Amino acid sequence: MDNEKLARVFVSVADTLVDDFDVVDLLFNLVTRSVDLFGASAAGLLLSDEDGVLRVASASSAGARVLELFQIQHQEGPCLDCFRSGRPVRTERLDHEVTRWPTFASVAREQGFVGVLALPMRLRGQVIGALNLLSEHSSLPIAPDEIPLAQALADVATIAIMQDRLARSRELLAEQLQAALNSRVVIEQAKGALATRLGIDQDAAFALIRARSRSRRRKLVDVAEEVISTDPDGDWGRFRQLR
Repeated sequence: MDNEKLARVFVSVADTLVDDFDVVDLLFNLVTRSVDLFGASAAGLLLSDEDGVLRVASASSAGARVLELFQIQHQEGPCLDCFRSGRPVRTERLDHEVTRWPTFASVAREQGFVGVLALPMRLRGQVIGALNLLSEHSSLPIAPDEIPLAQALADVATIAIMQDRLARSRELLAEQLQAALNSRVVIEQAKGALATRLGIDQDAAFALIRARSRSRRRKLVDVAEEVISTDPDGDWGRFRQLR
């Protein structure tokens, strides 16, 4: 193990915790650096989307991508077991795993892979995916004493990914909250305008706006904007019949 190279890899991943970064680039770096750092033949990465469905996030080679897609399509393989259990899954001889993964083991061997190590992408009790390290030349993709280091790298990358998801979630929530506040201002303006023009109180005006919203299957804010933008001298009495 090249300690200097190991340090650079961890620093590059840790930098994403404080700097704006490209998640796609982070994932590609994770698989390619894992291959380079630990001497694996190839690596693939599966991540769950917002609905909890696993998808191929990155792969270091075409063969690794084929295997990751295969696991998803057939719901079988080390990454699936790793994701479901939240624990590392390793096998030194894929040709001995025909019973465990009958189709995956066959396809993996066709791609030239001998051994596999799947590591969970996890943070506390939440598992968001699995990193798959593959070997063409030895029984294990990496040395047994390097497995904790590989898991630590996966854990740091997971923190970065979760931070990005949280930031995007907060941004979306802030946008939704601001939109709701803006909509409320428009609705209040429409209530006041309609109440004045029809000589009714604001509760009655809101009831008319709400009735029109339901009858036309339109958002309240859209109807409110219509109220505000319509000619004040027009026939506002028609709103009384829109129940």
